[in-house]
Amino acid sequence: MIKGFCYIMLFYVLGEFVSMLIGKLIPGSVCGMILLFLALTLKWVRPDNVSRAATALTRNMALFFVPASIGLMHEYKILMSNWVVLLTVSVVTTLLVIIVVGVTEERLDRKLSHKKGGAEQ
Repeated sequence: MIKGFCYIMLFYVLGEFVSMLIGKLIPGSVCGMILLFLALTLKWVRPDNVSRAATALTRNMALFFVPASIGLMHEYKILMSNWVVLLTVSVVTTLLVIIVVGVTEERLDRKLSHKKGGAEQ
């Protein structure tokens, strides 16, 4: 399990480095996840090397929300002065995500049913 945590931290640090190189355009943690995904896909890292550590991290994911929650409480005045904008953005983006996921799923479902000869219509 220690080996898995080491792999995950290695890719996190690599992601932070890549993020600095591209001017913090993409967060380092996201870059790290992309790099780990590529390493797993290209079989540079075996999934069993990171699966136990990844499972432990996802089971305790609530711990990762504590720093973000504290940051939100710290910026309470800014949030309250902009609550209308924040609420509007949250509602609009949520609806957009629902629409895009729905349309994408329908198109993929149609493609799969056509490939199977239309048996599942």
